[in-house]
Amino acid sequence: MRILLIEDEKPAFKLLKKQIESHFPDAEIFGNLDSIASSISWFQQNPAPDLIFCDIQLADGISFDIFEKVKLSTPIIFTTAFDQYAIKAFQVNAIDYLLKPIDPIDLERAVVKFKANQIRSTIELDVLKDLLSPKKVNYKSRFLVRYGEKIQSVPIEDISLFSSEERITFLHTHEGKKYVLERTLEQTEAQLNPTDFFRLNRKYLCSMSSIDGIFSYSNSRLKVTLKNSKDQDILISREKVSAFKDWLDR
Repeated sequence: MRILLIEDEKPAFKLLKKQIESHFPDAEIFGNLDSIASSISWFQQNPAPDLIFCDIQLADGISFDIFEKVKLSTPIIFTTAFDQYAIKAFQVNAIDYLLKPIDPIDLERAVVKFKANQIRSTIELDVLKDLLSPKKVNYKSRFLVRYGEKIQSVPIEDISLFSSEERITFLHTHEGKKYVLERTLEQTEAQLNPTDFFRLNRKYLCSMSSIDGIFSYSNSRLKVTLKNSKDQDILISREKVSAFKDWLDR
């Protein structure tokens, strides 16, 4: 199985290559191609591979431009950091995807699906471009909460973090107050500016100012302590560490 990788971030390329080699040792991996220009040039000079892993956002533009210039029937598994709601549209067009940071289980599922079906893809580029083109997003500036009989509007700048406990979502303020939200943590995350809040794991969604400490942990993970949480075992998975550091370094 000949696999081509198109990815402009070296750490992401190395991780993806390692994951593929671990799960599919018979794979012959080509790349790394890190731009639209280099990818077009490669396709013009080489036979098509059996499978392509392609990041959507490359250094010189959106990777869909590659496939407008080079006509291929090779199946493509897109990798992307776009939000999960827009990405669901890929399934409608029978194109698989992996959401960054890539989960090894999702990677194996996608390749096994390809090997089982061996189906050639038809890419509806106009549809995908429209779905993933930058759009103005109106993020929430405040949340309406209840406290007994009282209804209160909490400005986003007063919010320290959000947590999920026993399927209930809580809003925590910098002052240490805690309110129940009538929405899931996933729904809350979709309404927040990703520059201001980061999803640490399944239980916590935090602001920059809520972070009290960051510590190295076993198996290349990180442990985080939050100012308004008594939980001392808030772990960030190895797959999320790079994205978390990028968020801190903006």
